[in-house]
Amino acid sequence: MTRWNHPGAREERGRPDREPGRREEGKRSTVTENNAAGATDGARDTYRLEAFSDGVIAIAITLLIIEVRVPQGVESAAEMWGALRDLWPNYLGYAISFATIGIMWANHHAIFRLISRVDHYVILLNLFFLACLAFIPFPTAVMTETLGHADERVGIVVYAGWFLVTDLASNVFWRYAASRAATLMPGVAPPAVQGITSRFRLGPPAYALAFALSFVNTWASLGLLLALALTYIVPYNAPKD
Repeated sequence: MTRWNHPGAREERGRPDREPGRREEGKRSTVTENNAAGATDGARDTYRLEAFSDGVIAIAITLLIIEVRVPQGVESAAEMWGALRDLWPNYLGYAISFATIGIMWANHHAIFRLISRVDHYVILLNLFFLACLAFIPFPTAVMTETLGHADERVGIVVYAGWFLVTDLASNVFWRYAASRAATLMPGVAPPAVQGITSRFRLGPPAYALAFALSFVNTWASLGLLLALALTYIVPYNAPKD
């Protein structure tokens, strides 16, 4: 029986030789597109997390000024000056808390210069940190209301203690992120991660010392809290390598 070699049949037989290459190119293109989509989604998630965090921090730092109220019931310039002078605990509390929240925001910003992806636990730990930070206006109010009075020890213990809790929350958040740097910070050099870890290492023992001092000496504790805020004003320069 004669088998016809139709030109179209030869062409059909020749096609499979070219199909594997095309399929491989298609696979590589799909993987590249998926990776790009994943990177875009990760960046979008970090932007949303930063925007939300900035909003919470902005509200918390604004609430501090609410405790600095205009004196009421004064009838002369001398009485007004005296009433304004008597508000010195409010001025002090506002200054320390504003500086501390501001520095924590700056550190949070430095962290998210490195983090380009987030997971469920990053979101939860960040929320816990924000919950602690947003509560700072309350212990600030307690401290300013009691400072200079018989119950000032209560105020300073609550104040210094809450700063310790907030700093620990910030450190736990960063330690988790640093432990998963390969996933959450792809392409970031290890020295950059270690640089922030070293910078954060000062916080917990220093705030613990301020908390311990609050049981003994109010002014020593407040002085240390203010010194810590001033210490972190020094800009963080990420390592080049």
